[in-house]
Amino acid sequence: MKKLFPLSLAVLAAAGTLIAAKPTAMAVRADEALAPICKSAYLCDYESGTQIYSKNETERLPIASMCKIMTLLLSFEAVDSGALDYGEMITVSENASGMGGSQVFLGTNLSYRADELMKTVAVCSANDSCVALAERIGGSESAFIERMNERAKELGAENTLFANCTGLPKEPQYSCAKDVSVMLRELLKHQKYYEFSRVWLEDFSHPDGRTTQITNTNKLIRFYDGCDGGKTGFTNEAGFCLAATAKRGDMRIVSVMIGAENSKQRFADTTAMLNYSFNQYETKRVLEAGELDVTARISGSRVKTLPVIAENPLSVFRKKGTKDNYQVEYILDGEIKAPVKSGDEIGTAVLYVDGTEVRKTRLLAGADADRYSWWDAVREGAEHWN
Repeated sequence: MKKLFPLSLAVLAAAGTLIAAKPTAMAVRADEALAPICKSAYLCDYESGTQIYSKNETERLPIASMCKIMTLLLSFEAVDSGALDYGEMITVSENASGMGGSQVFLGTNLSYRADELMKTVAVCSANDSCVALAERIGGSESAFIERMNERAKELGAENTLFANCTGLPKEPQYSCAKDVSVMLRELLKHQKYYEFSRVWLEDFSHPDGRTTQITNTNKLIRFYDGCDGGKTGFTNEAGFCLAATAKRGDMRIVSVMIGAENSKQRFADTTAMLNYSFNQYETKRVLEAGELDVTARISGSRVKTLPVIAENPLSVFRKKGTKDNYQVEYILDGEIKAPVKSGDEIGTAVLYVDGTEVRKTRLLAGADADRYSWWDAVREGAEHWN
């Protein structure tokens, strides 16, 4: 049963205008001049998921190499779970090395570090590296594709179906601009990703002494202030596609385009969408990640209180010049009993705007609290007796 945390309600602002009543559903209406030339587009705030602009955002379309966002996400999650190590050497099969399209020319039966393969997927969209990673993580490419589709459903990407891990033409296979934004937002939670996505130009070394120069297919990495990630895509069926993210200050924006007429158009229109977002909107941080000025009461331990840590920051995303009623509640899920380890989840911080929940983050214990030992119980009993 949930209860209000002691000293939990913090009123953080005066009355104003609501920007987003729900974390992902309520749109902020964009200027009519914002009209990218493409089949589908979606523009949103990274942290809250608030929609800024959309165009045919749920239409099912081929997305070409943007499907590698999911390939990368599963690769990072494999590392997180311990199923893969960045330094592990992956031996490349003939099937992987023989992939067409964009590639880094991996050698059959040669072994490469997992993180180097992941980097080539992020930077130059290497199809051969995608398949090598898929075969290692899934056991086979087909098993990996099944996991891609499972993960899409877990993320709520209902208009997405993968048929391979590369995005090369194969039916049936599709996604939509909104689903791509969801997948990219999940990928962006992995800090290691930015080490790869920010690379502009680099030499990739092969075990047999060859070198392949890799260049980032996302030109905004070099030419747009704050752009530090994303994924391009092109096939004749999909047209020119681009998912991109940029961060300035505390605000990060995610933009997706599907089916632009040419490469120049996708970069120009994405630039316009990002500019619009940074010019018209702002993020106000109302809770920083880290230790809070509150404590949690613990039972069953000589430690009576623990410091509380917010796992992630909470922010209000709004149009510039507006103000909001917002408050944060710290809520515990029942009585906290020892033993508790530092980092254990002990509750939730919930952000409300105009009384409506918009976002939340986990509350974690900031220290250990061991269970009473027999001697602790005797000693505390003696203290009370005295």
